[in-house]
Amino acid sequence: MPTVPRLVARDEFTFEIPMTEVPGMRVPGLLFSDSALFSGVEGDPALLQLANVATLPGIVRNSLAMPDIHFGYGFPVGGVAAFDLEDGVVSPGGIGYDINCGVRLLRTNLTVEEVRPRLAELVERLYREVPSGVGSHGGYPLKSGELDEVLANGAAWAVGRGFGRPEDLPVQEEEGRLSPARPGEVSETARKRGLKQLGTLGSGNHFLEVQAVDEVFAPEFAHALGLVPGRVTVMLHTGSRGLGHQVATDFIRTMDQRLRDQGVELVDRQLSCAPVASDDGQRYLGAMAAAANFAWANRQAITHSVRRAFSSVFARPAESLDLAVVYDIAHNMAKVEEHATERGPRKLLVHRKGATRSFPAGREEVPAVYRSFGQPVLIPGDMGTASYVLAGLPTAMERSFGSSCHGAGRRLSRHAAVRAFRYEEVTQTLASRGIVVRSSSREGVTEEAPGAYKDVEEVVRVAEGAGLTRRVARLVPLGVVKG
Repeated sequence: MPTVPRLVARDEFTFEIPMTEVPGMRVPGLLFSDSALFSGVEGDPALLQLANVATLPGIVRNSLAMPDIHFGYGFPVGGVAAFDLEDGVVSPGGIGYDINCGVRLLRTNLTVEEVRPRLAELVERLYREVPSGVGSHGGYPLKSGELDEVLANGAAWAVGRGFGRPEDLPVQEEEGRLSPARPGEVSETARKRGLKQLGTLGSGNHFLEVQAVDEVFAPEFAHALGLVPGRVTVMLHTGSRGLGHQVATDFIRTMDQRLRDQGVELVDRQLSCAPVASDDGQRYLGAMAAAANFAWANRQAITHSVRRAFSSVFARPAESLDLAVVYDIAHNMAKVEEHATERGPRKLLVHRKGATRSFPAGREEVPAVYRSFGQPVLIPGDMGTASYVLAGLPTAMERSFGSSCHGAGRRLSRHAAVRAFRYEEVTQTLASRGIVVRSSSREGVTEEAPGAYKDVEEVVRVAEGAGLTRRVARLVPLGVVKG
């Protein structure tokens, strides 16, 4: 196996892979970490992936990894890379198979004291309203003609069909619709996989979690977000389901064949790519945008189901419980954005895989209601500890193309977690903390056991120390629905 590259500490929160470490590196690799997290990363093959990304044509400034880095397909999870639009490439491995996997946060006006007596009933109702598990069906089945509209219009389609409120849209990244989508580039196989999966959670690390606001660190911004200590929130994490996975599969196969035909050998074949400006590159970006729109529509449909569950359990209209969308953020995406470079402001194609955008106050991409504070950044932890709401900072633009981590990040693979933890022990430990868990499978719990993840407190500390984000609020779990 190739040697893991050497890392050089640049400051307390930054480690560099010099360009001499892997033949063909065009820029250095940069890891945001600290001594506590670094001890768990040193020797990890994800670092070789970080260096390998730096060999791709047209990469700008650095190949980057967030503090939640772990091994992925081609790019490490937690990887960020920006490419020139003329000379650079687009790589499906830099977006991931679950296109626009993302996190949405809803707030309520309910207190923990009001919810606790009905928590078990609420979690069970959420489990029944939002189908979960491998290949889950049963949400809001689509007709073929409807699917084209979903792929083109995203969350707006769902709201137009009654699965939400108009005010849900402005507080989503891209307002829940990425343009220009090209539904015609989505294969028939991908379409068939998506027709029965709208409004479903899926499996793996996808979840629906009832939480409580535990602590506020930035009172003004927390007030604007509607986050009040002791109030209950709902966080959901899912993406484009089988449709997005198939889009990635289809275009990786296409790009692999193209490179073979041209006799091009990459340092890692999983970095399969095409020039941004090429026909294959543009076709993929159009299909990726369509899959991203499916993901936003999916989270919007799930939001409708969550509201229905709360209304049923508390015997009140959803509007009277608030249940407003606080924010919705993507963490598997490539986007054209303007960034400062040595050559002045330039439009770049920024790949974020297991990384989120963290734009600062003043950027027009930040929703108007939050623009004076910065973009909300949603960081799930694990089902036994905490999650965070953060805010983007100006220094993130300089250091990471306005990017931050997307969660705690895995410490153990799913297979290793299943070997290390027992279902009964995990559920009993969570129950002792007052956390109710409902899952479609025992593996869904053991794969996602708290011990399988890095310490979210440490990950957030690094993101803040590196100047990528600042803390706004801490949320703790009450009840969890797992795939």
